[in-house]
Amino acid sequence: MQIRIKGNIAVSDSGFVFDPATGDSFSINPIGVEIIRLMKDIKDEAEIIRLIAEKYDADERTIEKDLYDFVNLLLSHELADKL
Repeated sequence: MQIRIKGNIAVSDSGFVFDPATGDSFSINPIGVEIIRLMKDIKDEAEIIRLIAEKYDADERTIEKDLYDFVNLLLSHELADKL
């Protein structure tokens, strides 16, 4: 599944996510910030998994599951759209 972070979503280095359309704000961890930035660069799911696995020396299956869960949270809070 490929998704795109909505263009108006602001993400700070500290993990603060703000949706100006709704006024909602969220906090995410540093890896979440990194994933959102990769998504904004229109990286596909496979590339994001590979990059995170290499950087953190982690199992790709675990990353894939965690990414899927994170993406579903973004979609449920309307911070992203499916392409």
